[in-house]
Amino acid sequence: MFRFSKIRETPLAVVDVGAASMGEGTDSYAALAADPAVRVVGFEPNAEACAARNAAAPAHHKFLPYFIGDGTRRTFHLCANPLTSSLYRPNERLLSLFHNLPLPVVGTSEVETRRLDDLDMIEACDFLKIDVQGAELDVLRGARKRLESCLVVHTEVEFVEMYEGQALFGDIDVFLRGEGMMFHRLVAPFSRQLKPLVFGSGPFGPGSQLLFAEAAVYVRAIDRLDRLSDAQILAYARIMHDIYASHDLVALLLQEFDRRTDGGLLSRYAAALLADSATPGVS
Repeated sequence: MFRFSKIRETPLAVVDVGAASMGEGTDSYAALAADPAVRVVGFEPNAEACAARNAAAPAHHKFLPYFIGDGTRRTFHLCANPLTSSLYRPNERLLSLFHNLPLPVVGTSEVETRRLDDLDMIEACDFLKIDVQGAELDVLRGARKRLESCLVVHTEVEFVEMYEGQALFGDIDVFLRGEGMMFHRLVAPFSRQLKPLVFGSGPFGPGSQLLFAEAAVYVRAIDRLDRLSDAQILAYARIMHDIYASHDLVALLLQEFDRRTDGGLLSRYAAALLADSATPGVS
């Protein structure tokens, strides 16, 4: 698939909360990462993981070892698998009902969290990615100023209380709709089989109960595009094309841009889509 830069060069600002790497090319914004016009500021409190990100990062990416949340002092629960560690304690009673879903806590520590709204190194935020194991709403509540101009939020969500006292998908949905955003799609929903039955692909296979999703994607409300600047419309279109291949939404955005500017971008985009579909492998 071709990149949006084929249609229009467009700078972006990415904020990554919970930035531990899962491997090369696995970031939700990986399709944008190599472009020096895409600035990335990330936060990963695990010092080793944060150092690894900075060691591999291009000059336009910067990662800091901060706990992002609501700005209060919290207890951090370190789990045997560091990627499942959280400001909330794992809900052992619930998790024990599923095959192979333990999140054993191996230590705790008191930490200071910081609000995104209080951090001067964030100059802008077009795309906000959050992966903080149950503390997503804390991050969002500490980012109300950032959300005023944010175009897309890509946040992990849980559908059941995997961590004690955490906010669930419905809570995040209510909050973000109140900030002028709308739900777009889920990315990689995850389930696991309940005990005692083992079936299909075995005890590590999917079950009937949806537990979490790698992300719920929220976008700036499409019936309020008049509130966005021309530059925001283009940035919004680039994110939705390069990351999500949401071609119909991109076309809607470019139609709005053309209505304002007579830029002819929608026809160019439609032609590029047609050419791309007719020629497999073209990028």
